[in-house]
Amino acid sequence: MRSFDQIYALAVARKGEDGVLESLRHPKSRVEIAAMPDDRFLALMTKCIFQSGFNWKVVEAMWPGFEAAFHGFDIARCAMLHDEDFGRLVSDTRIVRHGPKIRAVQENAVFLSGLARDHGTAAAFFASWPTENYVGLLDLLQKKGSRLGGNTGQYFLRFAGIDSFILSQSVVNRLIAEGVVGKVPTSAKDKTAVQAAFNKWRGQSGRSLTEISRILAISID
Repeated sequence: MRSFDQIYALAVARKGEDGVLESLRHPKSRVEIAAMPDDRFLALMTKCIFQSGFNWKVVEAMWPGFEAAFHGFDIARCAMLHDEDFGRLVSDTRIVRHGPKIRAVQENAVFLSGLARDHGTAAAFFASWPTENYVGLLDLLQKKGSRLGGNTGQYFLRFAGIDSFILSQSVVNRLIAEGVVGKVPTSAKDKTAVQAAFNKWRGQSGRSLTEISRILAISID
């Protein structure tokens, strides 16, 4: 496995140092994450779920309608949605009328309510999660959340500003090239290996998972 400096050099050779630096995103601080209202986490979950397998621009254009239809993603109100509400929402032209995804809003509101009950706020939970076990957070979203597995959970965390890596095809290709995994990581063993590699590069560089993820992608695009 190459060192971070060696991979960074590959990225610079492809895009130039200015190009690499201009493409980087940075995570929010833990203080900033903890200050986010819990309804924004539900809103981001919902947006990522509806954009999955669909035209992102359409969802973005309809987003004011989503906010109105789900009452600003108020956690308590969304957690209490019942059959009459679902019947109304699947006919609401302000949103994408996809029954299982609409149901996920209620299920994820319940999930976030549980986090808030145990940690004060859901935001406090996400802010305190250890970066060195990011794959553990992905697993939790998949098991406890609704429709938050795979790339959907990864994009949710990225858009929330949580320090994260996204296993895009380019990132996976770099991980394969470095001998970290042999294919798209789906097993617990492969996910652990990916986390260990990112932790090592993070220690070598002092950079965030978010930055490292992008640099890995650029190094092989």
